[in-house]
Amino acid sequence: MGLTAISSVSASTNPTDSLVIRFANRTRMVIYAPDKAGIQALSSYDLNKIVREMGMQLDSVPGGQKAISRDGGQYLKDTVLVVTKKKNGVTIIVKGSGDTTQRDSARNRRDYTRTAVRRGVNSFKSGIDFQVGLDTWIRRANQGLGNLASPDLLPLGSRYLSIAFSQRPTLVDGKRAKLSLYYAVEGAWNNYMFQDDILLQKGPSSVLFTPSAESLKKSKLTTFSAQLPVVPRLSFYNAAGRKVFHIGLGGFVGYRLDSYTKIKRQNDDKSREHSNFYLNDFRYGLVGHLGILKTNLFVKYDLNPVFQAGKGPDVRTLSFGITF
Repeated sequence: MGLTAISSVSASTNPTDSLVIRFANRTRMVIYAPDKAGIQALSSYDLNKIVREMGMQLDSVPGGQKAISRDGGQYLKDTVLVVTKKKNGVTIIVKGSGDTTQRDSARNRRDYTRTAVRRGVNSFKSGIDFQVGLDTWIRRANQGLGNLASPDLLPLGSRYLSIAFSQRPTLVDGKRAKLSLYYAVEGAWNNYMFQDDILLQKGPSSVLFTPSAESLKKSKLTTFSAQLPVVPRLSFYNAAGRKVFHIGLGGFVGYRLDSYTKIKRQNDDKSREHSNFYLNDFRYGLVGHLGILKTNLFVKYDLNPVFQAGKGPDVRTLSFGITF
């Protein structure tokens, strides 16, 4: 509906000013204001929208009269929605011309930001994860004798490192909790550093752990594997939409791509030998994730032994540490 004629009449006998809008069909609209400034402020409003919405409601009002009782701020013109896509969601900011609109915009921005983060607007997250931690061996059987007995590992020297290209789509999204699925393709290095001066060698039918004739600074076995972890993860959020806790339990499968021993002598001479050392090529196990605020922890446990049956000690790998 368009406005065809507008005239302003200032009644000198009244303390208020009025605006009379005349239409071609002999219909007119009269708007009263306390002063001329109130009339001039009408330029900020969408009068067509006011007329259109009132006309839609006249049929349900006795006598055909209707007054605007809601906040007139909803009829302000030049309302702009600013949509910003961020890493953790989408923010919508409502911008208008007026103090009420600005206050409402700030409130809407906070409310929608919380909803966007919590309700999975950006529900398919991908990234690069780094895991740094420690390795140890869990003995499943006491070989006890000879060269099949597993040597002790140096606790802080046996380190685990991995780099993963991960994705985490949302499966179920609730008000305070979310279920997602973490999966990744990762490369993992397991370093087993021996506590004593031990040499690991590949014998004719089994791996051999023999004492070194000289003092060593370092003696370790390193494996490199390609792995695929899959972990369902349950995340919890506070009233502000911030994640405060998550927990996940899943599994992984992997394949050994390389393995070698490294020896560092007292004179800093180094030697390295690549071999399979009767290690199992395939590996599989359990994965656990635990997050508290911005601290993310992981643990991995191999269900199959490190070495082939009867060719090395019956040990499983346990890795744990921090995810960045």
